[in-house]
Amino acid sequence: MREIIQTRSQAQFLRLAALLVVIVLVLALRRFGYAVDLPFVVVKYGGSALWGAMVYLLVALIVARSRPAVLAIVALFIAISVELFRLYHTPWLDAFRLTTAGALLLGRIFSLWNMLAYAIGIAAAWAFDPARHPAISPRR
Repeated sequence: MREIIQTRSQAQFLRLAALLVVIVLVLALRRFGYAVDLPFVVVKYGGSALWGAMVYLLVALIVARSRPAVLAIVALFIAISVELFRLYHTPWLDAFRLTTAGALLLGRIFSLWNMLAYAIGIAAAWAFDPARHPAISPRR
């Protein structure tokens, strides 16, 4: 039993570390991507894919005992919901979207391509989720 708790704790620690790395990467990509001459597609949709990975990792940290496939579906639902939420406009919400936090969390403009990028990021996070790998997953 102690081994199961330890492996779950280790997986959660790795998820948290991955989340922090993803956040740093997305901020660096958005801040310095054009400065280092990365193409628009890489900066725009790379950031969206990383955002999708971030959503997966947040869901995985909050609902740690769920299977990674379920986590991926929940993360995709959340990411698509946030994208669809961009179609809703009120003055206070639009004002928040103009702030840096609002742009990073909610985005400004609806795009179907973002949904594809989120799915790619979530799939990548799912593929590399430490809870999926036998060396860390608890024995059954």
